[in-house]
Amino acid sequence: MPTETTPPTETTPPTAAAPPTAASGPPRIDRRQRLILLVLLGAGFTLSVDFSILNVALPMVGEGVGLGVDGLPWITAAYALPAAGFTLVFGRLADLLGRRRLFLAGMALLTAASLLGGFAAGPGTLLTARALQGVATAMATPAALSLITSTFAEGPLRERVLGLNGALLSAGFTVGALVGGALVSLLSWRAAFFINVPVAVAVLVAAPALIGESSRPARLRLDLPGAVTVTGGLLAAIYAVIERNAVAAVAGVVLLAAFWVIELRSPAPLAPVRILRRPTVKWGNLAGLLVFAMEPAMIFLTTLYLQNVLGLSPLATGLVFGVPGLASVGAGVLAGRAIGRFGGRTVLTCGLAVQGLATLPLVLLGTGRTALLILVPALFIGFFGHVTAIVAYTVTGTSGLPNEEQGLATGLTLMTQQVAITVGIPILASVAATRSAELAGIRLALSVDVAVTLAGAVLVWFGLRPRPAERAGG
Repeated sequence: MPTETTPPTETTPPTAAAPPTAASGPPRIDRRQRLILLVLLGAGFTLSVDFSILNVALPMVGEGVGLGVDGLPWITAAYALPAAGFTLVFGRLADLLGRRRLFLAGMALLTAASLLGGFAAGPGTLLTARALQGVATAMATPAALSLITSTFAEGPLRERVLGLNGALLSAGFTVGALVGGALVSLLSWRAAFFINVPVAVAVLVAAPALIGESSRPARLRLDLPGAVTVTGGLLAAIYAVIERNAVAAVAGVVLLAAFWVIELRSPAPLAPVRILRRPTVKWGNLAGLLVFAMEPAMIFLTTLYLQNVLGLSPLATGLVFGVPGLASVGAGVLAGRAIGRFGGRTVLTCGLAVQGLATLPLVLLGTGRTALLILVPALFIGFFGHVTAIVAYTVTGTSGLPNEEQGLATGLTLMTQQVAITVGIPILASVAATRSAELAGIRLALSVDVAVTLAGAVLVWFGLRPRPAERAGG
């Protein structure tokens, strides 16, 4: 039944699947839930494609709009900054204003921004379109994920669904690399923008008929001071990393510290401190930070290696990443089952360890193309561990919380993801730049990647260990 504050035209979200019984067997996804998943996972897939689709062909895109070499990183940064800075706020707004409403608004904005980028004639228009795509991602992604977690009850069925979500997320990044290289090489860089439009329109048509609006609290209150400080702090901190700007770094630290103080005192905090202190939220999001900072940075460094050291084309580079990437999509399906059997802590730390260890052989690659015989299998294994860790950290970071806080929890996990993707590449690129020879710099940065990932796996293992009260209760 709708709540008293929900307009009569809105409906409640689909009923979460009932827990399995001895008679009914394992939980199953019914027909309506399959259609809902098709819409929500399809949208998430499109948004993940949107992030990576231009990455393997940035020089051609820059040439098409007259953007110099120094400005190329901003094609990615213009997207990533708002995607990271606004995700937490929009995740909370989804709880307060309605998840379906915010999801549809984000997909509508993605459609408009993609058309703007496809018709861009200059760098200003292109970067504006990328920034709007980032805002659309910040709006739609946490709303879609919280619709999933509130549709499926915590347990095996949700873990299966989040496994599918992780698989499609990985597939989206992989397909983005493949499609980006192919479209730019065979057609035009503009096609990389236009490809979003038909998918987004299909989602906008199908979603209202399938997905009910979420119920909302009796009092709609947004912690405006918290929203301003956390968004400003994240934007300043990420900008500081990208541009190596000390003033922005100080501003980011001050604003984020102010956000923490505000959340301690606010009667309706944007991110209640009690949630941030939960071990699953705290350590799950630390794991997510490492998962998404180190792997995209590895892909960036390997792209430089493939194109600048081995001399491969953008299309060939996309194939090198795409073939093992597509093969590892199955990890998303297997990860959900593994979590049900071994627990999130074990699967998360193992996924991180595999991701880190698979990067180790890349440190030793030379200048001959025979290195591909080592590189491709290592990417396959690394992507398998990466996707497994994505699923496990999403399950961990959103578990044990009530339905009305799922938007916040998913907003936190997705904010962690976007921040990590944004800062990981410039940090390891700076490490690589400390060596005059490009290959030596790539090797050094990849060594740091391995060390940080493995150290993080150890920290997460001990951080998520069961507490005495949990052992006694379970």
